[in-house]
Amino acid sequence: MSSQTELKVIASLLHQGKIIAYPTESCFGLGCDPDNQAAVAAIARLKGRSLEQGFILIGDSISQIQPYCETLSKEEYDSIQGSWPGPTTWLIPSNTHSWLTGKHPTLAVRVPGHDLAREICSVFGKPIISTSANPHGQSSAKSAREVDTYFQNQVDLIIDGHIGHQENPSAIIDLKSGQKIR
Repeated sequence: MSSQTELKVIASLLHQGKIIAYPTESCFGLGCDPDNQAAVAAIARLKGRSLEQGFILIGDSISQIQPYCETLSKEEYDSIQGSWPGPTTWLIPSNTHSWLTGKHPTLAVRVPGHDLAREICSVFGKPIISTSANPHGQSSAKSAREVDTYFQNQVDLIIDGHIGHQENPSAIIDLKSGQKIR
């Protein structure tokens, strides 16, 4: 794990609008401050993907993610809380920034089952973007070296570490319909 000093440097970079790459449950992710439109657009350009697709936010807890979502009922809160931390992403109704939701009325959110990813959010003090570290249509990076090969000095900080043991990306479930999207 990263030291508190290293985590503070990471948080400082995020506050400055920088892009990081970090290990998650199944692959490396690209992240930035979700409230920084320029940083989110930079990640979309790096990946070669449309902002209309929207992004996943990860946080250290449901309470950290809640400000980006509409109010949840107790039953909805309990359903989500029961699956976290872990590899389940929920699509929750949201009126947040369109650069996060894309063309959707929902926001994809998760509290990851990867300690370092949660620690980054905790020290940063809010959620971060989480999208697989790869150009759109290519395989997700499984190591810091693969991230560097894909993006060659276009990511401000690549945090070397081990990914979790998940074989596949997180499941995505629509909160209102209960439909599994992925």
